[in-house]
Amino acid sequence: MSRLGYILSLQRGSTDPLLSGLAVRLVAEGRIVAGIVQSRAPAGKDHPCDMDLAVLPQGPEIAIAQKLGAQSRGCRLDPSSLEEAAAWVRRALDQGADALIVNKFGAQECQGRGLCDAFALAMERGIPVLTAVNQLNHEGFLQFAGGLATQLPADEAVLHDWLTARVSA
Repeated sequence: MSRLGYILSLQRGSTDPLLSGLAVRLVAEGRIVAGIVQSRAPAGKDHPCDMDLAVLPQGPEIAIAQKLGAQSRGCRLDPSSLEEAAAWVRRALDQGADALIVNKFGAQECQGRGLCDAFALAMERGIPVLTAVNQLNHEGFLQFAGGLATQLPADEAVLHDWLTARVSA
């Protein structure tokens, strides 16, 4: 049985420490976690999109924002960097995983790109998937999920229990 859980994120970046901490906890328990979590948040004069993602379980850190200058407007996402991260995640899933954690289901995923293939692969293999979705992308996520998603509270204990629960076929 496939499981797709999500947290509705009401504030930019609010779920990143929660998902990163959850991944660390699961790894400490001996579980194999695939996915991506934020490893460097925007700071100081950084643009809000300037961040690095860590590929789990042992992939690289990847900067996903283009350096467009202080006066630039619009999306700074570097789609090729996100696709590189997605390829790493798919390879990790091919090695086997107990859970897939993805820091965000965003605009790229709403368009069928980004980590969509990783979400589908994990679900096909019965690996529980957990992500965060902001209000802007919520409807697109629900369309992608096709009625299979479960909204979960931003509570580490609840998320941990949900990810590690045994589910009968």
